[in-house]
Amino acid sequence: MVVTHSGLSGVLVIEPDVYDDERGFFFESFNERTFAQVTGEQVHFVQDNHSCSSRNVLRGLHYQVKQPQGKLGRVAAGEIFDVTVDLRRASPTFGRWFGVRLSALNKRQVWIPAGCAHGFLVLSETAELLYKTTDYWAAEHERCIRWDDPQLGIDWPLQGGQPRVSAKDARGALFREADCFE
Repeated sequence: MVVTHSGLSGVLVIEPDVYDDERGFFFESFNERTFAQVTGEQVHFVQDNHSCSSRNVLRGLHYQVKQPQGKLGRVAAGEIFDVTVDLRRASPTFGRWFGVRLSALNKRQVWIPAGCAHGFLVLSETAELLYKTTDYWAAEHERCIRWDDPQLGIDWPLQGGQPRVSAKDARGALFREADCFE
């Protein structure tokens, strides 16, 4: 397993050991003991989510102000550009973003600690994202920051035109007005 620090405090890119041959492949997508060794964090996942989206769909940037969620995500089909924004005021990387391509082919995973916003753009015809969370989804605590916030300046690899976003995501707050963590 190869673990790469993203440049954002606590955000890691994890490349699992993949065993493949003429029959296909196998890899361990999560092992609590190994995860604790490589991250230094003891986590307890309570929910698994599976999202399927088509090309040029952009979801996010989502987070929860109460019941903040740590997320471990990977792509089972297709390819996405996955983005994390640090919303922890006490963090040395507060207000910065990190993006990484996750795909079924590269099998990379991203660990996003609680206190960060998350979003992704689908680069392939369709993509399926699987992610584990450390707390339950709570609609009343969910917040969204605009994907095109000028202060954040996220360099989304858009493939012609505007991305497809939900009405809720289009109404997201600007970063300067967002509820952040201490």
